[in-house]
Amino acid sequence: MRKLLSILCFATCLVGGGVWADWREFRGPGGSASAPDKGLPRTWSNSENLLWKTELPGPGASSPIVVGQRIFITCYSGYGTGARDPGVIEKLQRHLVCLDRAGKIVWDRTVPAAMPEHPFASFQALHGFASSTPASDGQRVYVFFGRSGVLAFDLAGKQLWQTSVGTKTNSWGSGTSPILYKDLVIVNASIESNALVALRKQDGAQAWSATGIQLAWNTPVLVTPAGSKPELVVNTYTKLRAFDPESGNELWHCDGIDDYVCPSPAVHDGVVFVIGGRSYEGLAVRAGGKGDVSKTHVLWKVNKASNVSSPVYHDGHFYWAHDSRGEVYCVRAKDGTLVYQQKLTPAADRIYASPVVADGKLYYVSRTRGTYVLATGPEFKQLAHNVFDDPTEFDGTPAVSDGQILLRSKRYLYCIGKK
Repeated sequence: MRKLLSILCFATCLVGGGVWADWREFRGPGGSASAPDKGLPRTWSNSENLLWKTELPGPGASSPIVVGQRIFITCYSGYGTGARDPGVIEKLQRHLVCLDRAGKIVWDRTVPAAMPEHPFASFQALHGFASSTPASDGQRVYVFFGRSGVLAFDLAGKQLWQTSVGTKTNSWGSGTSPILYKDLVIVNASIESNALVALRKQDGAQAWSATGIQLAWNTPVLVTPAGSKPELVVNTYTKLRAFDPESGNELWHCDGIDDYVCPSPAVHDGVVFVIGGRSYEGLAVRAGGKGDVSKTHVLWKVNKASNVSSPVYHDGHFYWAHDSRGEVYCVRAKDGTLVYQQKLTPAADRIYASPVVADGKLYYVSRTRGTYVLATGPEFKQLAHNVFDDPTEFDGTPAVSDGQILLRSKRYLYCIGKK
């Protein structure tokens, strides 16, 4: 009996139901970018509160996820790993890497890139060829590799299926992450096929497809209005759109941001908040409508936003960082009132990663100038500025699990925690 209990306990931890707090998708549970963890470090460096760092098989801009005692992350190799000599594009391959909680690589699976891919130049070179974060249901890991398709692996690294969701490319590259709903893997394939696509977890067969998803690089979110069923929301060029995640039928839409859209929505209490575009717009919309809800469900608008980084909700406020000005914003969730707009110090340069909130702190990761830690709340208060001795860019959004912060650069995966 004791042996059986030990086996069951190990299996539970492995799939994320035990002592380990999971972070199974882009921006964590429900795409909320928030964690209940306490006692997280405020400061760190190469010599302080760094538990381990592991060199990855190649660069990438995706985020790590945590499933029990395993960490999963994507990267790429073979082409585009250096600007001066990108190499031969036909040698490009993606990696799904599994590490244990001590930072040791357990397995590394490679997937050759379907050709032709967009060359490593211009905007594509900013983030490379592995910008999509994996998603897991605790039994399998699902990855999206652009025109190379959606793939499923078991936790031991066995590839189970691979399905194409479109073959188009773009000079901005591909970057949306899959989300899971019941027995479906849902992907925003705006770049690859101008569609939102749902695949069956079991075999990768297409369950439904919703077309007309234009110029959208953001990851969809699920929102559940009071007394209603879940809705799948994606921010697209000129429109915010909501779908039935079971069937793919459109439920409602409203006038949105008049530009391409990268930031993913934030949701709270049946309200969807979106930002984006080069004109820096934002709006809050009450979910649960039917048809065109532009005149009935839009609660408020702001003229402050980000063109890349997504917002996060916490305790009555939405927070986000400007992608190029080194500014952070806080607005009141109930009416959109600007609470503060402040510069980070020292100057932050560009911020592409999305903020994460945990332990009463906001973590903002800049590409080249470290991580800024702020206190949550309506008063701007910068607590720390932390820098690693790492010359490569940091584009991935952090993951928080079991009192630790996982942070990736183009070269390393770092684990930060109190020693």
